[in-house]
Formats: sequence, C-alpha cells, structure tokens
Amino acid sequence: MKPCKKVLSFVNSLSRRKPLTADGETNLCRCLTTIDLVALGVGSTLGAGVYVLSGEVARATAGPSIIICFLVAAIASIFAGLCYAEFGSRVPKTGSAYLYSYVTVGELWAFITGWNLILSYVIGTSSVARAWSGTFDDLLGNQMARFLVEHTGMGLPGLAPYPDFFAAGLIMLLAGLLAFGVKESAIVNKVFTVINILVLVFVIISGFIKGDLKNWQIGEDSLLNATIEARNLSSTVNVTSAFGVGGFFPYGFEGTLAGAATCFYAFVGFDCIATTGEEVINPQKSIPIGIVASLVICFLAYFGVSASLTLMQPYYLLSTNSPLPVAFDYIGWGPAKYVVAVGSLCALSTSLLGSMFPMPRVLFAMARDGLLFKALARVSLRQSPVIATLTSGTVAAIMALLFDLKALVDIMSIGTLFAYTLVAICVLILRYQPDFSKDDPDDLKKEGGGSKLWFLNPPPYPTRKTSTLVSYLTVLIAVLITGLSVVLTKAIKSLLDKEVWSIIFVTVVLLLVVLCVIIIWRQPQSPVKASFMVPFLPLLPVVSVFVNVYLMVQLGGDTWIRYAVWMAIGFLIYFGYGIRHSEYRTKLPPIQDRVKIDTIALDGDVIKQHSF
Repeated sequence: MKPCKKVLSFVNSLSRRKPLTADGETNLCRCLTTIDLVALGVGSTLGAGVYVLSGEVARATAGPSIIICFLVAAIASIFAGLCYAEFGSRVPKTGSAYLYSYVTVGELWAFITGWNLILSYVIGTSSVARAWSGTFDDLLGNQMARFLVEHTGMGLPGLAPYPDFFAAGLIMLLAGLLAFGVKESAIVNKVFTVINILVLVFVIISGFIKGDLKNWQIGEDSLLNATIEARNLSSTVNVTSAFGVGGFFPYGFEGTLAGAATCFYAFVGFDCIATTGEEVINPQKSIPIGIVASLVICFLAYFGVSASLTLMQPYYLLSTNSPLPVAFDYIGWGPAKYVVAVGSLCALSTSLLGSMFPMPRVLFAMARDGLLFKALARVSLRQSPVIATLTSGTVAAIMALLFDLKALVDIMSIGTLFAYTLVAICVLILRYQPDFSKDDPDDLKKEGGGSKLWFLNPPPYPTRKTSTLVSYLTVLIAVLITGLSVVLTKAIKSLLDKEVWSIIFVTVVLLLVVLCVIIIWRQPQSPVKASFMVPFLPLLPVVSVFVNVYLMVQLGGDTWIRYAVWMAIGFLIYFGYGIRHSEYRTKLPPIQDRVKIDTIALDGDVIKQHSF
C-alpha cells in the first residue's frame, strides 16, 4: 500500500494549485501607470517588423489585401489579449501565463508554461539584439561585420558567422538599466515608443499624400510585363504571372489567409504587460486597458503603414528587405529613408526592452514559488528583481554573442503560442468554477441526482459537477482542435481534392466541437465578477485555442525536435529540484479543490476573497 500512496502523492503534487494570499503586498515597486503599460505593450509589439513585414507579405503572399491580413490577425490576437486581460484583472500578481495556469490547472502545467515563456523571451531578446546590431551596422556600411568576420570568424555549425559583441553589450546595458529600476526603464521605453509612433505617422501621412489608388487595381497585363522583365524573357507566349492576377486580391483569398497567419506574429508581445501585476499602481484596471489599447494602437499602425506602402508603390515592386526606403525612393522622397532608419532603431530598442522586461519577472515568480533556484527571487533595495534580471540578461547576451539564432526563432513561436493556448483554456475553466464559500450542503448532496441529460438543464448556479463537466469538455475540445489542425495542415491536398475520408473527418470533428461548445454554454457561470471579463464565452476562448494550435502545427519537425530538447532540460530541473522545493509542497493539502483569488483595491487592501 505504501508504494501506491507514494505514487498517488506524487501525482497529486503535479496538480497542486497555488492559492493567492489575501493581501496585496509585494516586495516589488508599485510605480507603473496605465500609460506606462500601453507604452510597454506598443513598444514590445510594434517592433521592426512594421518596417519589413508589410513589404514581404504584400509582395509574395497577399498584395494590397495585406490590410485585410492585419485585420484578421489583429482580431485573432485580440481574442488572446482579452483572455490575458481577464486574468490580469482577476489575478493581479507577477508571473503572467505561468501564474494563471498555476492557480487554475496546477503546478506541472504552470512549470511547463513558465519554461516556455523563458524560452520565448531569451530567444526573442537575443534575436532582436542581433537585428539592432545588424541595422546599425548597415548604416555604417557593414564595417563591423567585415572586421569581425576577418578577425574573429567562427566556422562551426550552429554558431554565428562571427561573435556579435555589439549585440551582447547592448543586452547587458539594458539589463543593467532594468536592474536599476522599473520606473527608469519605463521612461526610456516611452521615449523610444513615442519616436517610433511619430515616424510611423509620418510614413502613413506620406503614403496617403503620394499614394495612388490605381496601385490597388493593377491589371494582369502589367503583371505579365513585370514577370517578363524579372525573368529576362523576350516573348509573352506561355508566360504566367509570377505576381498573381492583379486587383486587390492578386493571390486570391487563400493568399490573404496565408498572409494573416504570418501577420499574427506581428502582434506577439502584448503579454509582457501581464507580468507587471505587482508593479502597477492599479493592476485590475490598468492591465486590461493596457493590453486592449496596445493591440488596437498596433493594429492601426500596421494597417496604416501597409496601406500607405501599397498605395505608394505597386505591390510587385516592393522590396522584401527594405520596403519603406525603396518606396520613398520610388516616389522621389529618397532622404525620408533616414527618418525610417531612426524609427527602425527606436522600434528595435522598444522591442528589445519589451522582450527583456518580462523575462526576469517570470524567473522571479517561479523562483519565489520554489520551482526554480531561490537566489533568482532576490530583489534589490530599489525593489527590482536584480538577480533574475542580470542572470537572464547574461544568458541572452551569450546566445546573441555566439549562436546562429535563425534556426531557433521558430521555437520561440511554440513557447508563445502554447502560453496563449493555456491562458484561453484557463479562462474557460475558471469562469465555470463554483464559489465554494456559498455552496449549500443540501445542494451539494443533490449534485449527483437528476436525469441522464442533466447537463442540458443544469442548476442556475455552478456546482462541482458542472465545473468538472466543463473541464473535461475543454480538454476534449483541445484534443479535437489539435486533430483538426493536423488534418488541415498535413492533408490539405486531400481536402482540396474532396476526398471522402478527409471531408467526413473534418465534418465530424467540427460537429463534436460545436456540440461541446453548446453544452459548455448551457452550464452556469460563476457569479464572481472581475473588473474585466471575456465576452462571448465560451466561443471566444475556443476560437483563440484553434488559432494558436493551428499556427503551432504549421511549424516544422526540426523545430519540434529542438523544442523537445528544451523541455527535457526543463523536466530535469522540475523533477530534480522544483517538485521537492515547491513552496506549496507542505503548505497545501494533497488534493486542491479550490483556487483562491483575491480582488485587491488600489491601496492593497482586500475587498473580497472568493474561493473557486
């Protein structure tokens, strides 16, 4: 019996949940305002991609319909953003998706989420620092690259062509700034963000002044001539256009959807706001506003820049590497490229700060809970997580210095999308949890009764039975969506050829998903209110899960192998250290039936405490 008890205890320890303490105290400095969060979200999300991505997607994938791509991508991103916003208002603590999963689905999933976030932030920081270095070197005529390749070249597989000392130094400089204090970092971020926005406004206004609507109505004859010129052909016989069929949707609606999938990554970064829960003056108000406002501002910027770009220059002439400078040369405004260069460097600076800011806070939260080494939870006299900041900055600097990051960037996408998925699932589970403090014992006894179709006519309030049903259905939906995404990705040719098996499979899966959604919709939601709540439940989180899982399935096998190696390292740390040093190993009973979530007022006093 003892071995059985040990196994049961081990399994229970994996699902133990974190109850939030009934106080708003924190050893971090509460000094950030709503404006600071909006600037942080915009700076992190609106990186250098706005200066490059529009030209790349418009030329090869979507044409002028790139503005629709950004609209679709923004809607999908807002779905994830709304889920983060609700948790930010309910759980105003540092840790982002790691904390949200810890209080909802348990410790193991929390560690996996936190480990994924660390991966995303480290690779994101290193890759942005290298991009900053490369952009700055371009302005100098690539003198740094030539010198370093000649004197310190590295020819080993997996390593960069040369050690990028500039990128590594930049990371350590910003790590020092972040370690010094969050308020000072927020001021620097706001300055760079304002400059970036002003440059983008200049680009948008220029495009609308010098743009021509005819560039959205290009005929196929012009595209054939452009194809002949690009291929150095002498005859138009049997020549097909390399740039689609012209018009607003030159690559068809399929091209627009493919472009939207690429543009979705342009909105990644807003989740850094969710890590500021213990450094915001009024987190329950500021975090939801910051997330939604930053996504809206970023959408308007992407929409405006892509519209201006495709109006200034025909989409098939756009440069995939430097679309804005080339477009300004095309309209005769060549000197404007220097303005674009300043904006690009500012965008890279804010994106770098946005990647570095949440990284130590996730480390800090995990170390404080005992899942990572305790030394990482130390704070400075200025109430900043100084050890976590300098440690994460050093790791990112080493990666930027030595490694070829192109092969690792896709792994970053897995970490981010996994976190988005789990947060959407957690919202579904949390919203249908009963308030145990108000359960009537007589009602609890009646939960097991009723007809076999009781779930179609549930009680007016959530119970253990209804919440358990929602949890199981949510897991089933996630499995069905994963299967659907695999088929839509790997067997798309069978679907286009209308093969019977593929059509039946997709139809059955969709029907099952719709049935699960309807059953969840029929269940009573928790009466506990938050300052912000996701609308259109349960549909919106389910759509968010589908978008995220579908994009994850698109990634290649090599990416998943590298991701598996990273997760193996994480499991060694968790099962070797974290599970034994968890703060809640002895504080909590073996099986957690409740998640305590506090609502904290401006002054840190508790207004209400609800047990889910």
